[in-house]
Amino acid sequence: MLVIAAALGLAFTQTVLAAPAAALAGNPLAVASKLPFHYPAFDQIKDEHFKPAFVEGMRIQLKEIEAIANNKQPATFENTVVAMEKSGELLTRVQTTFGNLQGANTNDKLDAIDSEMSPKMAAHGDAIYLNAKLYARVKSLYDKRDKLKLDAESKHLLERYHTDFVRAGAKLSAADKEKLKAINGVIATLQTTFTQNVLKETNASALVVDTREELAGMTDAAIDAAAAAAKAKGLDGKFLVAIVNTSGQPPLAVLTNRAVRERLMAASLTRGSHGGEFDSRETVLKIAKARAEKATLLGYANFAAYSLEDQTAHDTTAVNKLLGELAKPAVNNAKKEAADLQAVVDADKGGFQIDASDWAFYTDKVRAQRFAFDENQLKPYFELDNVLINGVFYAAGKLYGLSFKERKDLPVYNPDVRVFDVFDADGKQLAIFLADMYARSNKQGGAWMNEYSSQSTLLGTHSVVANHLNIPKPPAGEPTLLTYDEVKTAFHEFGHALHGMFSNVKYPRFSGTSVPRDFVEYPSQVNEMWAVWPEVLANYAKHYKTGAPMPKELLDKVIASKKFNQGFLTTEYLSASLLDQRWHQLTPSQIPTDVLGFEAASLKDMGVDFAPVPPRYRTTYFSHSFSGGYSAGYYAYLWSEKLDADTVEWFKEKGGLKRENGDWFRAKLLSRGGTDDAMNLFRNFRGRDPIIEPLLDRRGLK
Repeated sequence: MLVIAAALGLAFTQTVLAAPAAALAGNPLAVASKLPFHYPAFDQIKDEHFKPAFVEGMRIQLKEIEAIANNKQPATFENTVVAMEKSGELLTRVQTTFGNLQGANTNDKLDAIDSEMSPKMAAHGDAIYLNAKLYARVKSLYDKRDKLKLDAESKHLLERYHTDFVRAGAKLSAADKEKLKAINGVIATLQTTFTQNVLKETNASALVVDTREELAGMTDAAIDAAAAAAKAKGLDGKFLVAIVNTSGQPPLAVLTNRAVRERLMAASLTRGSHGGEFDSRETVLKIAKARAEKATLLGYANFAAYSLEDQTAHDTTAVNKLLGELAKPAVNNAKKEAADLQAVVDADKGGFQIDASDWAFYTDKVRAQRFAFDENQLKPYFELDNVLINGVFYAAGKLYGLSFKERKDLPVYNPDVRVFDVFDADGKQLAIFLADMYARSNKQGGAWMNEYSSQSTLLGTHSVVANHLNIPKPPAGEPTLLTYDEVKTAFHEFGHALHGMFSNVKYPRFSGTSVPRDFVEYPSQVNEMWAVWPEVLANYAKHYKTGAPMPKELLDKVIASKKFNQGFLTTEYLSASLLDQRWHQLTPSQIPTDVLGFEAASLKDMGVDFAPVPPRYRTTYFSHSFSGGYSAGYYAYLWSEKLDADTVEWFKEKGGLKRENGDWFRAKLLSRGGTDDAMNLFRNFRGRDPIIEPLLDRRGLK
């Protein structure tokens, strides 16, 4: 690996290239873990170990980089590019472990380290990518790349590094490089501030109610959990309903008290925009301006143009076209759905107009009328352990020949984390998998996959991969029953895990999910199809009390309802995607002064200002966009879904859950990581370019 700046998409290594200073004596991060596959020694790592390891890791890597840049020998692929791939072993280990823990199990100490280290890490990345001597060596190789007789993966690595250097500003003048360094430091600091404040505001915005009766509609177990959460906050006798990071909140589907629903929705939608210490509006404006200034300095029209150049979409025109074409039919569908919901309200003599707080509640009523089932009928059949072991793992076994064995001997950072050895079809261990499924107040919202170690034949490393969900933890002794969406999320995130575990590349730069952002969601979305594949569902969808299988008629209704509510789902996603693009297609001089005003005007201008369907994320808590990971890239889920829908049709044409199908998908795409152009990988798998018709059909937009 070269450097730890995740925005640059660089790989990580585990090879020891230089001994750390005596300052790290006794620090478990100083050397690679002796546990299997370099699994982190969580029981030994303490908060105070990270800062000195960060500092020492940066020092060592800069020495390694200087040695490469100042090498008296002419540049060769081995002494320059491969040497960079092998640099930064300590820093990689520290940053990977810290970053994963800071997202999954943070505290005030880790947050403080993050705030201090983020700008230093940005400066460290600049010190490497803006090193003129180092770039000269890379460029000298790039200019004669066709004469070096490199294998395809090595040639692609050289081309990728050259692109990384150019996009990082290697061609800028000395004065502009200094400006860029300053901007990068500002962006890193602001993104960290935004991330931390969103989590703190989400926790602070939890809804508190006085009586059990106000939570009517929620299960007794859920109400008991709300009571326990309130007691933990010193609010004995009250009830606390936690908020998740999306605009919509799960309890809205079941709460019968409309006033409580309105309070919960208002608490969700106003996060980060009502004053107080966690208000994020000023931070948003500063991030948008700094990113626009960076793009301008690098010669791009705006930050979106800079970001998209390195994605499969390539430019803002392509993204705007995709989102624009879907916006009108999506909103039209949402308005038809709203009319159906309003009819139920009127039939009940509700006396009010449907708004955002009512949508989920009345959607369940319409679903029950139209398909004769609601979410509460499904949950008893979706017990977490069954979903994971007999669903997610079972599908991976049938399709790819994998097997799993839980182990209790490896340390974990939280008692709820489970660890599994993963074995390939030939019986050899392939990876280690961590399942971190429950929500915590110190865990970022949403669901995600990350790796503590990435596969590389150059370094002899294997995948240690983790999935994180945010399922509410029931009281002790109660089963964990999932919603249908949570089941799909479990399959989705394991699709990412498979992408990491199946990696079979030489260079860590290309390992696993090291692909364009608008391609990385594609394999994970494909894996969702197995959640309702009859053979898979029959194996896990069993009543948690009786073991009885989900009735076929209920499954048929679930499948028949898949296009139901797609107007809402597509509109809320498109609204957020369009906001993400609108913020990042501004020049520095176009940055507004009023965040909410700009948001409202943008939604209206784009034709998606339909109040009952707010954006999935409003600007002030849009972590995908303003924490850095998906800035100008939230469209990627829809872009990837086009590939996903086409691939699902391929699996169906080929007979579905068959080993030969899984082996082909693995060999042609999942194992290849970033070793080739992403769309080439798709074409090699599918035999042609993707078509959009399966996506339109799936979302009811034909």
